[in-house]
Order: sequence, then structure tokens, then C-alpha cells
Amino acid sequence: MTTLTVPANRIAQYWALTKPRVTQLAVFCAVIGMFLATPDLPNWQTVAAATLGIWLLAGAAFAVNCLVEREIDSRMARTARRPMARGEITVPQTLVFSGLIGGAGMLVLYNLVNPLTMWLTFATFVGYAVIYTMILKPATPQNIVIGGLSGAMPPALGWAAVANEVPMQALLLVLIIFVWTPPHFWALAMYRRDDYAKSGLPMLPITHGLQFTGFHIWLYTIALVATSMLPYAVAMSGLIYLAAAAVLGAIFLWFAWQLYRHYSDLMARKTFTYSIIYLSLLFAALLVDHYFRF
Repeated sequence: MTTLTVPANRIAQYWALTKPRVTQLAVFCAVIGMFLATPDLPNWQTVAAATLGIWLLAGAAFAVNCLVEREIDSRMARTARRPMARGEITVPQTLVFSGLIGGAGMLVLYNLVNPLTMWLTFATFVGYAVIYTMILKPATPQNIVIGGLSGAMPPALGWAAVANEVPMQALLLVLIIFVWTPPHFWALAMYRRDDYAKSGLPMLPITHGLQFTGFHIWLYTIALVATSMLPYAVAMSGLIYLAAAAVLGAIFLWFAWQLYRHYSDLMARKTFTYSIIYLSLLFAALLVDHYFRF
């Protein structure tokens, strides 16, 4: 009797297809949405099932992204080591993998969470894997702005998982991530501009230059800081969140101004790194404020 085994390196390759670091941030925001959806602690079984289902569908979407952009990835130093770019995983294997984990995610969400969360998460999958990756990204330098809605949806997915609805408060969280996405991604595109020039994608630093991109990062960061105040303005959060949002926003504004007025690749890299820290701490502050508000 023979036992079917999968080599560890093959597992690592499939794991890489799901872009785990990006998925972790998205799922983190979804989990925050789950806790904010109820004044008490949410049911742990719902949290576990929703986290798993959203993670699986997000991973499936990223696998499709790797499939569609495999030739582009192979031309960029940042992405050339991805399994599909190196030809380590075939197109049929990726399609089967994405279909299996995506289908499993839908089953988990439908049966263990609720149909609303499943359909919203599936719509997010279509928005990212099809509308953004296949249509918008190669067509316009505003791709990340127009397509950013799918990447902003995780808090609404988490909220729907617990409350079976998506109220205004959940949409405010979506709006924060939506406005955060352009300065986050454009900072990356600025210091990776040579890579993107090779890719053929119409990224803003390539089509309009660093000065133009830096100015728009500054404008979006101002809009982001203003948007981040809305949870306090509608009495969704209290003083703990307000203080955190003000401090984190002030630091982001400093980075964005330095990037615009005194550009360097190092500053662009620091701005990109801080943008991830900013979003993580902002949503963590929402959670702390939710249970310790004064």
C-alpha cells in the first residue's frame, strides 16, 4: 500500500500563491469588523469559521492574480520568484487549487456563517481577481483607485459574518481602507518604478512621474486622515480611537509630505512600510476603544 505525500517545497509553492502576508492584513481587518459588529464578544465559532472562509476565498483570489500576471511577474525583480513566474506550478494546477480553496471557503461561509457573508466575499473575489486584475490594472494608471473597493471590503465581510448585515458603521471602515489604498500602493510603485516600467503596467509613477504621484499621495493622505475621524464623528468610537487616529494620521502626513517635497527611494520605502503599520494600529485602536471606551 502506497501513501500519497506532497513534498514540503510543493506545499510552500501553493502557500506562496495565496500571498499570505497580504492575506493576513485583509483577514485581520475582517476580524476587527467581527468584533465591532456586536457590543459583546462575538461567538467564537462564528469568528473561527468566518476567518477561515474569508482567508480561503482571499487566497483563491490571489492565486488567480498570480496566474493572470505570471508573465508580468517574471519581468519584475520583486515578483520573479513567485511560483507561477518561475514555472514551478502550471496553469491547470493553479486553477484547480484556486477552485478547491475558493469553493471550500464558500461552503464554510454558507453553512457555518451566513449566505450574505458568502456572497459578499465571492463578490470581493470577482472584484479583485477579474475586474481589477484582468480589466483595470492593465488599462489605467488609476487602477488602484478604481479597483481598491474589493481590497477595502474585509471589515464589511467580518461585520456581516456576525451581524448578518452591513450597516453604515461597517461601510465607514471600508471607506477608510479604500482611501488608504492609493498612498499605500503608490509609495510601493514609486520605489519599484523600474520594475513596473519593465512590467508594461500603466502605474502612476511611470505614466505621470514621481512629482505628480507624490502630490497625489499627499492629497490622499489628507483625505485619509479626515476619513479616519468619521468613526468618532458618528459616535461609533470614543476618545481612545480619536487620539490614536490623530497621532497615527499626523505621522502619515509627515511621511507623505517628505515623500512629496524631498523624494528618495528610501523615503518611499519607509512610507510604504509605515502605511501597513498605520492601518494595523488604526484598526487595533478601534478594537481597544470598542471595549474600553470613555
